[in-house]
Amino acid sequence: MRFLIVLLVIGTAAAQTLTGRGYLEMRSYFYPQTASGDSARAVAESVLNYEAFYRPDSDFSFAAGVEAQTDTHAQTERVFHLSSLDRGLRRPPFALHRLTAAYHKGLLNVELGRQIVRWGKADILNPTDRFAPRDFLNVIHSEVLPVTAARVTYGGQTNTLDLVAVPLFTPSRAPLLNQRWSGAVAEYPVINLPSRIPGGTQFGGRWNHIGSSGEFSLSYFEGFNHQPLIGGAVVPGAIPILAVQRYYPRLRAYGADLALPLHWFTLKSEAAYFDSRDPTADRYLLYVTQLERQSGEWSFIGGYAGQVVTRATPVPSFDYERGMTRAFLGRVGYIIGPNSDLTLEAALRQNGRGYLAKAEYSRAFQGHWRATVGFAVIRGSQSDFLGQFNRNSFATLALRYSV
Repeated sequence: MRFLIVLLVIGTAAAQTLTGRGYLEMRSYFYPQTASGDSARAVAESVLNYEAFYRPDSDFSFAAGVEAQTDTHAQTERVFHLSSLDRGLRRPPFALHRLTAAYHKGLLNVELGRQIVRWGKADILNPTDRFAPRDFLNVIHSEVLPVTAARVTYGGQTNTLDLVAVPLFTPSRAPLLNQRWSGAVAEYPVINLPSRIPGGTQFGGRWNHIGSSGEFSLSYFEGFNHQPLIGGAVVPGAIPILAVQRYYPRLRAYGADLALPLHWFTLKSEAAYFDSRDPTADRYLLYVTQLERQSGEWSFIGGYAGQVVTRATPVPSFDYERGMTRAFLGRVGYIIGPNSDLTLEAALRQNGRGYLAKAEYSRAFQGHWRATVGFAVIRGSQSDFLGQFNRNSFATLALRYSV
């Protein structure tokens, strides 16, 4: 908060170097079917996001941003507070979305503070993206969450080294167990025990090379899985209760990715091997290969995501990336005009036991407004990651005002 006050004072003295941007978005989801434990057919959400940027000279820059949100389905906490770590099971009503100080000099870039860190080259799934927890309260419409990190990037157009350290852990926000996106049908009433948040610094490095024929990267990560394993125990009584606790096993990942422009399309591939010393966690390889082509106003992406498990354990987990493997994934985009576009996405399990089809049409108007309408159809077997949400097909309507 002191940093925000400093920005305001500086802005008064040097308004020409202080800029800002933000938006207010209201989105509604309409479900034609009820789900087990969730009879709601409509959910409304609103998000207010604003970021301020201050650049006193060419070497230093500062940024601060806050986010306020609420909804009609108790996915946002109802107790007023400002969250700086975002570790709750529900969304915080107010969150410190960004707070960074950055230094740039020649080939060196240093950024410290609350920020979003992304790795990888693929568009349909990113196995190497280990510093990017997400909000999965709605599994199909997820958002990347910021982390508290120190990031140092050094390099030019040919070779770049990216080093990241995260001293404070931020988990992904998994679906709430008493709502439709949990996909689970509990035999007993469920209570959530406090999550076991790991301590210790996560770190990783990524080397990226751009050559005459293509681009490739190698990466290493040492830290924790930001998607949880789920432990549970039945508490005996007149009405037994299932006590559930989320925990995040230590993880080591070795990754590689490449982008290879060819005559008709661009080939992209990305893979990571995950090695955990926790005996309750799996060891596995995730990979994705895709073809991408841009033709006028059209863009086409299609590929396959797979996994190879080298050690399997019976512990339940929520892992979106693994859930979307062993599937064919695709995306088609069409820019209709300067103010509107259409996007189609699909995922089909290789054994046919689950599929997802999603479409969105978006149009900007009157300078600051954008309206988006869409739908998603989900079908499949209850034992499949996608199929377990087969009662969650929905239509959506969103309206955003940006400044």
